[in-house]
Amino acid sequence: MIKNTDYLNKIIHGDALLILSKIQDNSIDVVLTDPPYFLDKLDNNWRYKKIENKKNQQTIKSLPAGMKFDRKQGQEFYKWYLKISEQVERILKPGGFFFSFSSPRLYHRMASAIDDVGLEIRDCFLWLYTQNQAKAMSVSHFIEKMDISKKEKERLKSNFNGWKTPQIKSCFEPIVMAQKTTNGTYLDNMLEYEIGLMNTKIRVGDNMFPANILTIDHINEIIDKSFLIGKPTKKEKGDFNNHKTVKPLEICEHLLQLSAYNPKAVVLDPFMGSGTTAVAAKKLGLNYIGIDVNIEYIKIANKRLEKIDGKVVSKDYQQKNLLDLIIANKYKMSSSNC
Repeated sequence: MIKNTDYLNKIIHGDALLILSKIQDNSIDVVLTDPPYFLDKLDNNWRYKKIENKKNQQTIKSLPAGMKFDRKQGQEFYKWYLKISEQVERILKPGGFFFSFSSPRLYHRMASAIDDVGLEIRDCFLWLYTQNQAKAMSVSHFIEKMDISKKEKERLKSNFNGWKTPQIKSCFEPIVMAQKTTNGTYLDNMLEYEIGLMNTKIRVGDNMFPANILTIDHINEIIDKSFLIGKPTKKEKGDFNNHKTVKPLEICEHLLQLSAYNPKAVVLDPFMGSGTTAVAAKKLGLNYIGIDVNIEYIKIANKRLEKIDGKVVSKDYQQKNLLDLIIANKYKMSSSNC
């Protein structure tokens, strides 16, 4: 077992399962990650060169060609993420949080894997957006291959005009919110591990109480008022960043502000990609540990991290003083009873 200080505020190159196995027990406050979704070629064999190959981008320009439906995708996803979740459950502190993005189609497999290792599913965030590419395919090219007359082909095309494969345009991503079982009550756990409660002082939209729906798009007045957070900019991503599925920095910051109480909490992302989780943690003054199997993405992530100056945008940790006072009084009372 390697001390976490050897990994602190670094992005480690390697396989997630191998590196996670070296992280100390009960040592991580929050795990926030965007794992492979296991849709066609987007599985745990995700490699930079394959994804960047233009020959693999025929159907959907930003992702590999295919995206075909296969029941084995969900089965393989579950088996693999069960192993990941076992490690996450081990390394989280009692009361620690696990946020994991997924696709609508295979979210149930991810959530089941997390649930089955003993982590508690506390909620599901929905990230809404309006801009996305439709993935349904017409059947015209199949009709063309049929051994029938041209007239019959045209008739079939006319009959099935507008009818496509059962893939509706996806306009949301689910984010599981799980938690490691607390040691005693939530208050007991906070006093001992400084994790386990949610910071409801955080606001979204028009100074609204945090909810399990988030959007970065201006959709309409009602939704914007309740769920809108900052829209990502090209500057935050970086012109050099060619990762295909970069998550909005504001969403990652929001989730960390909700969950990480200790100003020096350790945030871990086993599928760091281009580094958004680490950038969010650094901006908030938190510690991070990143893992990624692609050295190309690690270079991009480190470049993004270098662009963050020393003036971190830290949370308001005034409540920390109150908790310190509670702890001091607790021990003072214990001593007086002896």
